[in-house]
Amino acid sequence: MLLIKLATKSLLNRKASALLTLFTIAISVMLLMSIERVRVDAKSSFSNTISGTDLIVGARTGDIQLLLSSVFRIGHANNGVSWKSYQYISGQRGVKWAIPMSLGDSHKGLAVLGTNKDYFEHYRFAKKQSLSFSQGHEFNHLFEVVLGAEVASSLGYQLGDEVVIAHGMGNTSFHNHDDNPFKVVGILKPTGTPVDKTLHIPLAAIEAIHGGHAHQHEAAQADANDHDHDHDHDHDHDQHDDVDLVGTPKQITAFLLGFDSPLYTLQVRRNINQYKDEALLAIMPGVTLRELWEMLSIVEKILLLFSIVVVLISLLGMLTSLLSSLNQRRRELAILRSVGARPWHIFTLISVESLLITGLGCIVGIALFYALMLLGADYLQSHAGISLNIALLSSYELMLLAAIMVAGFIVGLIPATRAYFYSLADGMSIKI
Repeated sequence: MLLIKLATKSLLNRKASALLTLFTIAISVMLLMSIERVRVDAKSSFSNTISGTDLIVGARTGDIQLLLSSVFRIGHANNGVSWKSYQYISGQRGVKWAIPMSLGDSHKGLAVLGTNKDYFEHYRFAKKQSLSFSQGHEFNHLFEVVLGAEVASSLGYQLGDEVVIAHGMGNTSFHNHDDNPFKVVGILKPTGTPVDKTLHIPLAAIEAIHGGHAHQHEAAQADANDHDHDHDHDHDHDQHDDVDLVGTPKQITAFLLGFDSPLYTLQVRRNINQYKDEALLAIMPGVTLRELWEMLSIVEKILLLFSIVVVLISLLGMLTSLLSSLNQRRRELAILRSVGARPWHIFTLISVESLLITGLGCIVGIALFYALMLLGADYLQSHAGISLNIALLSSYELMLLAAIMVAGFIVGLIPATRAYFYSLADGMSIKI
């Protein structure tokens, strides 16, 4: 206890250098914990880019290719799914909801998704978070569009603006549908997923702009407007909108399925993969997302390596500080020797100092870590799609802290050993 008190007073006597070293360790601990937490939660969030969906069904292709085209809007689906097959499968026992998806059009390089209203009700991301609107509402008429957050912010669109859809994905659009502009009626809140970069239109609008059924659109819009003012027939109006906004397309790109019970998932998946009328593929998005992450595991390894380097640099900084302070402490250590302190006392004193600095640095670092997590959680969710789990330190994170404490103790042994041998050589002074 006496040595701990001496070590504390010695550190207080060298407040500037001690605080600088402590702050360096605290920053490194904060970075290590933050990178580790982001690394783990990024993997979890990537696996939950789409959540609450039991199956994704599309034309038979590779699992990852279907995932990339339907969820990430990357690549092109070689074939589609017939509307007849969609209706048959979505009507199977145990199917709670189904969301049709039609891709293939774009707007200024951004994907356009044709779907129905169930998309806004049942689509989930992160930890089963639902889509919500920052402005406006979901589409209610044929030529209305709901924008993802990044679409609206990057292109500067507001409610009421008109958007022209082009045929073709990405920047290789072949034909602009100038005769059928879409009115912006809703803007979604940021999700950090491909939803932010997507324009959502009614499924029936895809067929309308490609088939050129302008007269059908005008009749449907006039009828829908009549229903808007008929408050005594709300149920009929909902049914009318559902028919108008979905239509009967020949085929769609893919569709999402949710079941009443997980027990149906494997059974229906097997039936779809063996479907005789059409070559279809059903994938479980969570499983396929984890497979895709394994392909990108190099990113995870780089983050872990970066964390280790940060800690090593901070510990080397502490070592440099302790070694450089030995020369300044010649008088202090000589006085201790003159009043009876032995070389092993000097050794223990320096070791305790390094442990105190490391321990306090870890405590301050943990406090900074939680402050950073609380401040950055919303930003990471909305801009990177990473849902941070602000919870108590995991067993692995506690092991990392223990490893830092051990490393700090080992680093402190170097100046402690030098002080010990110098004390043996000259009991009244330390020659550096």
